[in-house]
Amino acid sequence: MIELTIIDRTDVPHLIEVPTDMSLNLMELCKAAELPVEGICGGMALCATCHVYVLSDHQLPEPTDDELAMLDSAFFVQPNSRLGCQIKLHDDLEGLVVKLAPVA
Repeated sequence: MIELTIIDRTDVPHLIEVPTDMSLNLMELCKAAELPVEGICGGMALCATCHVYVLSDHQLPEPTDDELAMLDSAFFVQPNSRLGCQIKLHDDLEGLVVKLAPVA
């Protein structure tokens, strides 16, 4: 189990404990926690409805070309933007802090 913080679009932090043995990604966790993340494409990096800003200094894998292409067409992109569906939850992400990006 790890704990991470997801800050919603009204700046309310949600401390969430999540198991790391279920192969969940951040988008799936947000949906399970009933946070306002749509994940329309089901985690295929095709929609950017799970766009987040990574606020902590965790080392994440480099974004794939598909993720970069989707972020290139998304709104409100910042240097720390990532797609939640592409962030696989594992033990090294203990203490991760992300903020949900605004929607257009």
